[in-house]
Amino acid sequence: MRAETAARSRTIVGHAVLLLGVLITIFPFYWMFVMASNTTGDIFAYPPKLIPGSHLWENMNKVFDGIDFWGSMGITVVAATSVTFLVLLFDSLAAFAFAKYDFPGRKVLFWIVLATFMIPMQLALVPQFVTLAWLGWVGSLKALIIPGAANAFGIFWMRQYAQGAIADELIQASRVDGAGFFRQWWTVGLPVLRPGLAFLGIFTFFHIWNDYLWPLIVMTDPGKVTLQVAVQQLNGVYTTDQSMVIAGALMSVIPLIGVFLIGSRHFIANLAAGAMKF
Repeated sequence: MRAETAARSRTIVGHAVLLLGVLITIFPFYWMFVMASNTTGDIFAYPPKLIPGSHLWENMNKVFDGIDFWGSMGITVVAATSVTFLVLLFDSLAAFAFAKYDFPGRKVLFWIVLATFMIPMQLALVPQFVTLAWLGWVGSLKALIIPGAANAFGIFWMRQYAQGAIADELIQASRVDGAGFFRQWWTVGLPVLRPGLAFLGIFTFFHIWNDYLWPLIVMTDPGKVTLQVAVQQLNGVYTTDQSMVIAGALMSVIPLIGVFLIGSRHFIANLAAGAMKF
Protein backbone atom coordinates (compact mmCIF):
# COMPACT_ATOMS: atom_id res chain seq x y z
CA MET A 1 0.00 0.00 0.00
CA ARG A 2 2.78 2.39 0.91
CA ALA A 3 4.60 1.64 -2.36
CA GLU A 4 1.40 2.24 -4.36
CA THR A 5 0.73 5.48 -2.49
CA ALA A 6 4.29 6.69 -3.08
CA ALA A 7 4.08 5.81 -6.80
CA ARG A 8 0.73 7.58 -7.11
CA SER A 9 2.13 10.64 -5.35
CA ARG A 10 5.13 10.74 -7.70
CA THR A 11 2.77 10.47 -10.69
CA ILE A 12 0.63 13.34 -9.42
CA VAL A 13 3.68 15.51 -8.76
CA GLY A 14 5.09 14.71 -12.20
CA HIS A 15 1.81 15.61 -13.90
CA ALA A 16 1.59 18.82 -11.89
CA VAL A 17 5.12 19.82 -12.92
CA LEU A 18 4.34 19.06 -16.57
CA LEU A 19 1.11 21.07 -16.37
CA LEU A 20 2.98 23.99 -14.82
CA GLY A 21 5.57 23.83 -17.62
CA VAL A 22 2.80 23.82 -20.24
CA LEU A 23 1.13 26.85 -18.66
CA ILE A 24 4.43 28.75 -18.50
CA THR A 25 5.10 27.94 -22.15
CA ILE A 26 1.62 28.89 -23.38
CA PHE A 27 1.22 32.07 -21.33
CA PRO A 28 3.39 34.35 -23.59
CA PHE A 29 1.22 33.41 -26.59
CA TYR A 30 -1.94 34.01 -24.58
CA TRP A 31 -0.58 37.34 -23.36
CA MET A 32 0.23 38.32 -26.95
CA PHE A 33 -3.35 37.51 -27.94
CA VAL A 34 -4.70 39.57 -25.03
CA MET A 35 -2.61 42.62 -25.98
CA ALA A 36 -3.47 42.26 -29.67
CA SER A 37 -7.18 42.25 -28.87
CA ASN A 38 -7.07 45.40 -26.71
CA THR A 39 -6.12 49.02 -27.32
CA THR A 40 -2.76 50.60 -26.60
CA GLY A 41 -4.26 52.34 -23.58
CA ASP A 42 -5.44 49.00 -22.20
CA ILE A 43 -1.94 47.54 -22.60
CA PHE A 44 -0.43 50.18 -20.32
CA ALA A 45 -3.34 50.17 -17.85
CA TYR A 46 -2.75 49.17 -14.23
CA PRO A 47 -3.67 46.61 -13.14
CA PRO A 48 -3.15 44.94 -16.53
CA LYS A 49 -6.05 43.24 -18.25
CA LEU A 50 -5.75 39.46 -18.31
CA ILE A 51 -8.72 38.73 -20.55
CA PRO A 52 -9.00 39.29 -24.32
CA GLY A 53 -10.64 42.46 -25.57
CA SER A 54 -12.86 43.23 -28.56
CA HIS A 55 -10.39 45.12 -30.80
CA LEU A 56 -8.60 42.20 -32.48
CA TRP A 57 -10.20 42.60 -35.91
CA GLU A 58 -9.75 46.35 -35.74
CA ASN A 59 -6.04 45.97 -35.01
CA MET A 60 -5.66 43.36 -37.75
CA ASN A 61 -7.27 45.70 -40.27
CA LYS A 62 -4.80 48.40 -39.22
CA VAL A 63 -1.98 45.95 -39.95
CA PHE A 64 -3.38 45.29 -43.43
CA ASP A 65 -3.64 49.04 -44.04
CA GLY A 66 -0.14 49.75 -42.75
CA ILE A 67 1.89 47.11 -44.63
CA ASP A 68 1.59 44.70 -47.54
CA PHE A 69 1.05 41.80 -45.18
CA TRP A 70 0.19 39.11 -47.72
CA GLY A 71 2.96 40.13 -50.10
CA SER A 72 5.53 40.02 -47.29
CA MET A 73 4.16 36.68 -46.11
CA GLY A 74 4.49 35.28 -49.64
CA ILE A 75 8.16 36.32 -49.78
CA THR A 76 8.77 34.79 -46.35
CA VAL A 77 7.02 31.53 -47.24
CA VAL A 78 9.01 31.14 -50.46
CA ALA A 79 12.32 31.94 -48.73
CA ALA A 80 11.71 29.72 -45.70
CA THR A 81 10.41 26.78 -47.74
CA SER A 82 13.22 26.97 -50.32
CA VAL A 83 15.98 27.26 -47.73
CA THR A 84 14.52 24.41 -45.68
CA PHE A 85 14.37 22.12 -48.72
CA LEU A 86 17.95 22.94 -49.77
CA VAL A 87 19.29 22.52 -46.23
CA LEU A 88 17.65 19.11 -45.87
CA LEU A 89 19.04 18.06 -49.25
CA PHE A 90 22.63 19.27 -49.01
CA ASP A 91 23.12 18.74 -45.28
CA SER A 92 21.82 15.18 -45.40
CA LEU A 93 24.09 14.37 -48.35
CA ALA A 94 27.15 15.84 -46.63
CA ALA A 95 26.29 14.23 -43.29
CA PHE A 96 25.77 10.82 -44.91
CA ALA A 97 29.19 11.08 -46.58
CA PHE A 98 30.93 12.19 -43.38
CA ALA A 99 29.25 9.49 -41.29
CA LYS A 100 29.47 6.42 -43.52
CA TYR A 101 32.22 7.01 -46.05
CA ASP A 102 35.96 6.93 -45.44
CA PHE A 103 37.68 9.25 -47.93
CA PRO A 104 40.95 11.24 -47.84
CA GLY A 105 40.69 14.43 -45.83
CA ARG A 106 37.38 13.53 -44.20
CA LYS A 107 38.38 14.61 -40.70
CA VAL A 108 40.03 17.82 -41.94
CA LEU A 109 36.96 18.80 -43.96
CA PHE A 110 34.67 18.06 -41.02
CA TRP A 111 36.77 20.21 -38.70
CA ILE A 112 36.64 23.02 -41.27
CA VAL A 113 32.85 22.73 -41.27
CA LEU A 114 32.82 22.94 -37.46
CA ALA A 115 35.13 25.96 -37.62
CA THR A 116 32.66 27.82 -39.81
CA PHE A 117 29.94 26.96 -37.28
CA MET A 118 31.95 28.74 -34.57
CA ILE A 119 32.23 32.00 -36.54
CA PRO A 120 29.61 34.56 -35.38
CA MET A 121 27.01 35.35 -37.99
CA GLN A 122 27.66 39.09 -37.70
CA LEU A 123 31.23 38.65 -38.99
CA ALA A 124 29.94 37.09 -42.21
CA LEU A 125 27.42 39.82 -43.03
CA VAL A 126 29.80 42.18 -44.83
CA PRO A 127 31.60 39.60 -47.03
CA GLN A 128 28.28 37.95 -47.89
CA PHE A 129 26.73 41.27 -48.86
CA VAL A 130 29.76 42.23 -50.97
CA THR A 131 29.65 38.86 -52.74
CA LEU A 132 25.93 39.15 -53.46
CA ALA A 133 26.36 42.73 -54.68
CA TRP A 134 29.09 41.55 -57.08
CA LEU A 135 26.72 38.85 -58.37
CA GLY A 136 23.88 41.37 -58.69
CA TRP A 137 21.57 39.46 -56.36
CA VAL A 138 20.99 42.16 -53.73
CA GLY A 139 17.29 42.89 -53.43
CA SER A 140 16.19 39.56 -54.93
CA LEU A 141 14.94 36.32 -53.42
CA LYS A 142 18.22 34.63 -54.38
CA ALA A 143 19.94 36.75 -51.73
CA LEU A 144 17.66 35.24 -49.10
CA ILE A 145 17.83 31.64 -50.32
CA ILE A 146 21.31 30.83 -51.68
CA PRO A 147 23.43 31.91 -48.63
CA GLY A 148 21.37 29.65 -46.36
CA ALA A 149 21.24 26.61 -48.67
CA ALA A 150 23.57 24.67 -46.35
CA ASN A 151 24.86 25.26 -42.84
CA ALA A 152 27.38 23.74 -40.49
CA PHE A 153 24.88 23.05 -37.72
CA GLY A 154 22.72 20.89 -39.99
CA ILE A 155 25.71 18.92 -41.24
CA PHE A 156 26.99 18.37 -37.70
CA TRP A 157 23.56 17.40 -36.38
CA MET A 158 22.76 14.98 -39.20
CA ARG A 159 26.25 13.48 -39.13
CA GLN A 160 25.97 12.71 -35.42
CA TYR A 161 22.49 11.28 -35.96
CA ALA A 162 23.55 9.18 -38.96
CA GLN A 163 26.51 7.64 -37.15
CA GLY A 164 24.26 6.04 -34.55
CA ALA A 165 21.11 5.44 -36.58
CA ILE A 166 22.42 3.90 -39.82
CA ALA A 167 23.91 0.42 -39.37
CA ASP A 168 27.12 -0.26 -41.25
CA GLU A 169 25.72 -3.64 -42.26
CA LEU A 170 22.98 -1.92 -44.28
CA ILE A 171 25.56 0.14 -46.16
CA GLN A 172 27.68 -2.92 -46.87
CA ALA A 173 24.66 -4.88 -48.06
CA SER A 174 23.64 -2.09 -50.42
CA ARG A 175 27.18 -1.96 -51.83
CA VAL A 176 27.06 -5.70 -52.47
CA ASP A 177 23.82 -5.13 -54.41
CA GLY A 178 25.62 -2.56 -56.56
CA ALA A 179 24.06 0.61 -55.13
CA GLY A 180 26.07 3.79 -55.55
CA PHE A 181 26.35 6.72 -53.17
CA PHE A 182 23.10 8.45 -54.14
CA ARG A 183 21.15 5.21 -54.18
CA GLN A 184 22.44 4.35 -50.72
CA TRP A 185 21.56 7.83 -49.49
CA TRP A 186 18.05 7.59 -50.94
CA THR A 187 17.12 4.01 -50.06
CA VAL A 188 19.16 3.38 -46.90
CA GLY A 189 19.95 6.77 -45.37
CA LEU A 190 16.81 8.87 -45.75
CA PRO A 191 14.28 6.38 -44.30
CA VAL A 192 16.38 6.11 -41.13
CA LEU A 193 17.21 9.82 -40.94
CA ARG A 194 13.62 11.07 -41.12
CA PRO A 195 13.29 11.97 -37.41
CA GLY A 196 16.52 13.98 -37.54
CA LEU A 197 15.46 15.60 -40.81
CA ALA A 198 12.09 16.51 -39.30
CA PHE A 199 13.79 18.33 -36.43
CA LEU A 200 16.26 20.04 -38.77
CA GLY A 201 13.44 21.09 -41.08
CA ILE A 202 11.42 22.66 -38.27
CA PHE A 203 14.50 24.37 -36.84
CA THR A 204 15.57 25.76 -40.23
CA PHE A 205 12.08 26.94 -41.20
CA PHE A 206 11.66 28.76 -37.89
CA HIS A 207 15.10 30.36 -38.19
CA ILE A 208 14.49 31.70 -41.70
CA TRP A 209 10.94 32.81 -40.88
CA ASN A 210 12.03 34.75 -37.79
CA ASP A 211 15.25 36.14 -39.27
CA TYR A 212 15.28 39.94 -39.19
CA LEU A 213 18.84 41.19 -39.60
CA TRP A 214 19.86 39.59 -42.90
CA PRO A 215 16.59 40.40 -44.77
CA LEU A 216 16.79 43.96 -43.44
CA ILE A 217 20.27 44.34 -44.96
CA VAL A 218 19.88 42.51 -48.25
CA MET A 219 16.30 43.38 -49.29
CA THR A 220 16.80 46.97 -50.40
CA ASP A 221 13.28 47.58 -51.75
CA PRO A 222 10.99 48.65 -48.85
CA GLY A 223 8.02 47.25 -50.76
CA LYS A 224 9.53 43.77 -51.05
CA VAL A 225 10.59 42.66 -47.60
CA THR A 226 10.04 39.65 -45.37
CA LEU A 227 7.28 39.53 -42.81
CA GLN A 228 9.46 40.33 -39.79
CA VAL A 229 10.86 43.45 -41.47
CA ALA A 230 7.37 44.49 -42.57
CA VAL A 231 5.98 44.15 -39.03
CA GLN A 232 8.82 46.35 -37.77
CA GLN A 233 7.67 49.04 -40.23
CA LEU A 234 4.47 49.36 -38.20
CA ASN A 235 6.42 51.25 -35.55
CA GLY A 236 5.91 54.98 -35.97
CA VAL A 237 8.60 57.64 -35.78
CA TYR A 238 7.06 59.55 -32.89
CA THR A 239 4.17 57.42 -31.65
CA THR A 240 3.45 53.72 -32.03
CA ASP A 241 0.17 51.87 -31.81
CA GLN A 242 1.45 49.02 -29.68
CA SER A 243 -1.71 46.94 -30.01
CA MET A 244 -1.44 47.11 -33.81
CA VAL A 245 2.23 46.06 -33.73
CA ILE A 246 1.47 43.15 -31.41
CA ALA A 247 -1.42 42.13 -33.66
CA GLY A 248 1.03 42.04 -36.57
CA ALA A 249 3.43 39.94 -34.51
CA LEU A 250 0.60 37.57 -33.57
CA MET A 251 -0.40 37.18 -37.22
CA SER A 252 3.20 36.38 -38.14
CA VAL A 253 3.42 33.70 -35.43
CA ILE A 254 0.23 31.80 -36.33
CA PRO A 255 1.72 30.04 -39.42
CA LEU A 256 4.65 28.86 -37.30
CA ILE A 257 2.28 27.15 -34.89
CA GLY A 258 0.75 25.21 -37.77
CA VAL A 259 4.17 24.24 -39.13
CA PHE A 260 5.28 23.10 -35.67
CA LEU A 261 2.17 20.98 -35.12
CA ILE A 262 2.52 19.28 -38.51
CA GLY A 263 6.28 18.84 -38.28
CA SER A 264 6.27 17.61 -34.70
CA ARG A 265 3.70 14.94 -35.55
CA HIS A 266 5.94 13.59 -38.31
CA PHE A 267 8.94 13.83 -36.00
CA ILE A 268 7.26 11.84 -33.21
CA ALA A 269 5.73 9.31 -35.63
CA ASN A 270 9.02 8.63 -37.41
CA LEU A 271 10.90 8.45 -34.13
CA ALA A 272 8.40 5.92 -32.77
CA ALA A 273 8.59 3.92 -36.01
CA GLY A 274 12.40 3.86 -35.81
CA ALA A 275 12.24 2.71 -32.20
CA MET A 276 9.88 -0.11 -33.16
CA LYS A 277 12.26 -1.26 -35.92
CA PHE A 278 15.23 -1.35 -33.57
